[in-house]
Amino acid sequence: MRHTKFRIAANRIFQGIIIFLSFIIIVPLFLIILHIVVNGISAINWQFLVSLPAPMGEKDGGIANAIVGTFIIIIISSILAIPVGVLSGIFLYEYKNSKLSEVIRMCVEVLMGVPSIVLGIIAYLWIVLSFGSFSALSGSIALSIMMLPVIIRTTEETLCLIPDTLREASLALGVPYYRTILKVIVPAGFSGILTGILLSITRIAGETAPLLFTSFGNPYMNLNIFKPTETLPHLIYVYATSPYKQWHNAAWGASFILVVFVLGLNFITKILVRR
Repeated sequence: MRHTKFRIAANRIFQGIIIFLSFIIIVPLFLIILHIVVNGISAINWQFLVSLPAPMGEKDGGIANAIVGTFIIIIISSILAIPVGVLSGIFLYEYKNSKLSEVIRMCVEVLMGVPSIVLGIIAYLWIVLSFGSFSALSGSIALSIMMLPVIIRTTEETLCLIPDTLREASLALGVPYYRTILKVIVPAGFSGILTGILLSITRIAGETAPLLFTSFGNPYMNLNIFKPTETLPHLIYVYATSPYKQWHNAAWGASFILVVFVLGLNFITKILVRR
């Protein structure tokens, strides 16, 4: 009886410690989000969202160019990274024991640990210097490289959870191998693959370092992917380090929009994971 009581007491103490440590982790995140909301929501209005930045000293400036530029770069990065990442994940799943798969896995693990600023410098050397100009394309290439490890690993892990009986049943019915992969295996793991894609987008949405060497920024609206383009992370960096209070307020507003976007993607990801 004493041993049982001791185990129950130890279990409750351990449970209390876990709850306390979890609370400590949540509190800083909550305070950061609260601080951004309090300082940023006051700058949000329709004019702020649809107007271009105003010269210093003038009011009613906006960040429309940064919002559009951010979505352009995310879309291009996704177009470049998603097909390569998903196909690489399928290859690792299908040929998990081959030597090439082992090399690819090692490269993916190394790539996950490479600092983002290093990828920005690589994109600068490969793309910016080759074209002779900063551009949205070079920024997209740098960010797409960052997306690849997340998509590849998530795709592989998701497909590994699919029962082999699905593949065997499809092949037994005479379905070709490529159609078995595209019509049976991939659709069965679609929610997990989509979750990995959304997680990779949330990872690059707030990256600033690669964009300093690639897209560089632009105070005007630009839809040409071969020209410098403004983004929300770069705008926040420039405005936050400036000595002007008006720009500081705009940086808080841009931070609020970026946080809402990232939290929205994470919320969608949680819903897909539950399904």
